[in-house]
Amino acid sequence: MKLAIQENLVPGKSFLEKVNKATEYGFQAIEVWGMDIVNRVEEIKGALSGSKLRISTICAGYRGSLLSSSKEERDKAIKDIKELLTIGSDLGAVGLIVVPIFGPPQIPDLSPWKRAEEIEKELLVTLLKEIGEKAEEVGCFCLLEPLNRYETHLIKTVEQAIEIVKRVNSPAVKVMADFFHMSIEEAKIDEAIKKGKDFICHVHLADSNRLLPGCGHTDFKAGFSALKEIGYDKYMALECRIPGKAEEELPKCVEYLKGCME
Repeated sequence: MKLAIQENLVPGKSFLEKVNKATEYGFQAIEVWGMDIVNRVEEIKGALSGSKLRISTICAGYRGSLLSSSKEERDKAIKDIKELLTIGSDLGAVGLIVVPIFGPPQIPDLSPWKRAEEIEKELLVTLLKEIGEKAEEVGCFCLLEPLNRYETHLIKTVEQAIEIVKRVNSPAVKVMADFFHMSIEEAKIDEAIKKGKDFICHVHLADSNRLLPGCGHTDFKAGFSALKEIGYDKYMALECRIPGKAEEELPKCVEYLKGCME
């Protein structure tokens, strides 16, 4: 298991400064935002040249929504996701994080024929098959992220994400597990992770209060033990708030996480 951090959490006016700081704090990779990344590729490559730090993943950054009621919005999302997967491959990222939908359904309920969620799942599987073909082609995973009940109505648990991924049946469509969302939706985080064997390809780290790990009541040791048990060897990226000065709190957090891995 390797530690990464989202770029917005690292101090620095330029991406190069952020890369240098992240390395200094003990991280092995950085997760970049997908928004406007097409105009930042050369800057990112330049900052990483000669550095041990890698790009772990791209976090979203696409327009539209895969499960919008508007075909135009769905088409925008598909187009952008395919472009971001290509950029991710070029940068050596594990994958692109994709959330199917935020908030309530946008597609109408057509009961008694089919409920909105049934339609959404069928549509999502169809679109992810298409996206999966592109992901396979370029060699960059599409990472389906479950969110908690306050942010989405659809994919909320690791098991629900796995259900979709199995139906898509693409080796390039996998699952991302987020400790914050799992702390709300899963009965036991370690058991959810064990169910995710062969499916989890990226992890987000935040404590139960969305602060740095160690600032809440999430049992990271149990979660990391489960990740070891399933043979997880990829990145775990911080996605959280920092209660204090980043230059002081981030190195301490790295040491805390390393202790939880032992």
